Amino acid sequence: MTIVLVHGNPETPAVWEPLLGALERAGVPSGSVVRLSPPGFGAPLPDDFAATPEAYRDWLIGELAAIVAADGPVDLVGHDLGGSHTIRVAMARPDLLRSWVSDTLGAFEPDYAWHELAQRWQTPGVGEADVAERFGPGRDVDAVVALLVGRGMPETVAKAVVAGQDEVMGRAILTHYRSAVQPVMAEAGVHLPDAARRPGLAVLATADHVVGHDAQRRRAAARAGARIAELEGLGHWWMAQDPEQAARVLVDFWRSV
Repeated sequence: MTIVLVHGNPETPAVWEPLLGALERAGVPSGSVVRLSPPGFGAPLPDDFAATPEAYRDWLIGELAAIVAADGPVDLVGHDLGGSHTIRVAMARPDLLRSWVSDTLGAFEPDYAWHELAQRWQTPGVGEADVAERFGPGRDVDAVVALLVGRGMPETVAKAVVAGQDEVMGRAILTHYRSAVQPVMAEAGVHLPDAARRPGLAVLATADHVVGHDAQRRRAAARAGARIAELEGLGHWWMAQDPEQAARVLVDFWRSV
């Protein structure tokens, strides 16, 4: 089987490094894991790429189709925005998947409200100033690392991620979040039951407060027919905070599939 990992914002593939080692120790061959970087997030952002939820879904479908043509359906794991791209693929193209894992199901509930930082990026003027401070050429790199560490990302991972951030990522962030203002997510969530056509796992890290509250995440998981893996005390970057536990949860799920 091929395992595909898709990260989110404001990340690069470096966010998966701790998990890769843990998966290998759990018996998953390193050659079976593929990391995909969404355009603008550790990968080039073509001038004609729309950076909307639909554009990222279609990008991921294209990447997966190439893998499936060679090796068959994949086990797809998405985190943050990558988790939302994963859900959209599960709803639209289940034929590409053997299974899926996401930590952002709550964002598709009708009463979900974007977190404070996303709302800032969605606000003209305020968003531009914020991304200039975080991703512009004159940014304070140490301060940006400290912000991520303060939000729960391990320092070694934060340093590697920040090294890959740039103005291109800032542009992708503004375009994407402004194209996903509610009710966009809620309207997409109407189709969550379609994701049940393939086995799904909803990662519920209890200290992650940006992807919906507990009830929203559980309701969305039920609508998508997904099992729930509750990670007590872990936050938004659960896969880097406790990679051994994350690997156990993922491997157990894949074996059950």
